[in-house]
Amino acid sequence: MVFSKISKVSPESTSFGKSGARLLTEWFPEFAEHLDKMDETYREMRTIDEKTYQFICFALAIKARSKPCLLKHFMGALEAGATVKELAYIMGLTFREAAGGDDCWTHDALGDYKALIAEGLKSSECCKR
Repeated sequence: MVFSKISKVSPESTSFGKSGARLLTEWFPEFAEHLDKMDETYREMRTIDEKTYQFICFALAIKARSKPCLLKHFMGALEAGATVKELAYIMGLTFREAAGGDDCWTHDALGDYKALIAEGLKSSECCKR
């Protein structure tokens, strides 16, 4: 039972404790190992150069809101020969594409909002559509 395992956890064995162990590694190591293997396979089979790889990962880190990944790929891009100006461009492109996606999705989801209003659709009925 999960609760019995949780009650045995000491603060030192959590990601917030002294050891810094990650929850996934501790509680589902088989999956963590597969992630590591996936990283190895990707590195071995990569068909793009390091700088391009770092640019893509930098943009994905922004969208994922992962500070550790953002810092890793910011520095990785610099190490691969990128300039701060190029990274600023990637940031701007990521922000713009996200805004464009949000714009398209919202307008598609709302559809003919005037018809919704004219129908008198109630907020309590929206989930039924």
